[in-house]
Amino acid sequence: MQTNALAAAGAPGARRRLGRPRLLIVGCGKVGARIVARLNGRFRVFATTTSGDHCAALREAGAVPIVLDLDASAASRIERLAPRVICLVPPAPEGRIDRRLAGLLRQLRWPPSRFIYVSTTGVYGDRRGALVDESVRPAPMTERARRRVDSERRARAHPWLASVLRVPGIYGPGRLPIDRLMRAIPAPMPGEDVLTNHIHIDDLAGICIASLFRAAPRRVYNAVDDSHLYLGEFLDLVADQFGLPHAPRLPRDELRRAVSPMQFSFFEESRRLSNRRIKAELKVRLRFATARDGVIAIARNGS
Repeated sequence: MQTNALAAAGAPGARRRLGRPRLLIVGCGKVGARIVARLNGRFRVFATTTSGDHCAALREAGAVPIVLDLDASAASRIERLAPRVICLVPPAPEGRIDRRLAGLLRQLRWPPSRFIYVSTTGVYGDRRGALVDESVRPAPMTERARRRVDSERRARAHPWLASVLRVPGIYGPGRLPIDRLMRAIPAPMPGEDVLTNHIHIDDLAGICIASLFRAAPRRVYNAVDDSHLYLGEFLDLVADQFGLPHAPRLPRDELRRAVSPMQFSFFEESRRLSNRRIKAELKVRLRFATARDGVIAIARNGS
């Protein structure tokens, strides 16, 4: 039995499998699954999930699944698994610090050669529609955005090649505001509307992969597409493509009373984000340059 195993390990195919570079994706949901699909065969990918129900799908996609809940257990099971790490885990739901990432970083004592932390463009706060690039200092307005700032600081402070991707609203198949439109959740009046930024889920997966090879250490990148749409424009675009009624518009005071505090918090931040850096440094070529391109493609063929 041992002889056969050694012989199999010495076969060319086995050498290729054993010699593949290793990647750890922490928090492998829909974005992570797309990364796995693209890297299948090129990398040996370890992927963590909080649910054992997701293991079969991850295994079928080509990853080695690991059930791990950072709120409930230590992350020592993943130490030294891979020299490259993509962290897609959202922050803890409460507090000013991200306890999840703090615990993860304590366990990754062996410095990865690459650590990509996926954050949010919400760290910029409200810029009243101004153009924002990565040189602008964060000015978070919500507790969840403050936790993200804490996470970025922790990731970039470690002695490894940590890079940060700041991500806006992710859209894609199954990730459009269809339910919101069907429920007639209101949006701001045109004169009070806020500028929004977007990225298609497939393009985000591509940006994550490009970061593994080209991101500079301690560098921040806006992972956004070329478009800057008012929220109402984006909702109307989706409504028109899927044959749904437009969202009702309400004045600001009425809107505050009509939606939840979390929903209203998104109506208080307006900014246009520059993506020059991902194009110049990461050499990213977007499949869907604008949200209009992406939404139309989803409506026509579901991709």
